[in-house]
Amino acid sequence: MTRERLEGYQKVIREIKILRLELDEMNTTDSGLGHSVIFDYRDGFPRPQAVVGFDGERYDRKRRLLDRKEEEAEEIRRWIEDMEDAVARQVFKLYYIDGCGWAEVAKRMGYRGNPDYPRLMIRDKYLKEKGIK
Repeated sequence: MTRERLEGYQKVIREIKILRLELDEMNTTDSGLGHSVIFDYRDGFPRPQAVVGFDGERYDRKRRLLDRKEEEAEEIRRWIEDMEDAVARQVFKLYYIDGCGWAEVAKRMGYRGNPDYPRLMIRDKYLKEKGIK
């Protein structure tokens, strides 16, 4: 696990939502249609003809991207859930998974007077102990 992956968790979640909407839209509307140009030789010379149909390649590409993003998000969630330190696990959940700001994390953890405490003394200490940069 790296700090960059943790920081990018919320972005990955937003991308997953967007990809799901795009795939659903491709299945239910005309946005999934694509066209290709083929040459028709029935008259003895090539005439370009448009062929319209479902764009399976684009759909598969987006589906593979969605699967990779979901796998990455699940890996980050699993890493946080597997933390042995309950206080650090709660801080990581609130900040990375729930998307709370540090002031909100401090408030929920009982450090209302010092919003920097959970970040500096819990998260940063945990990351330093585990050698995560």
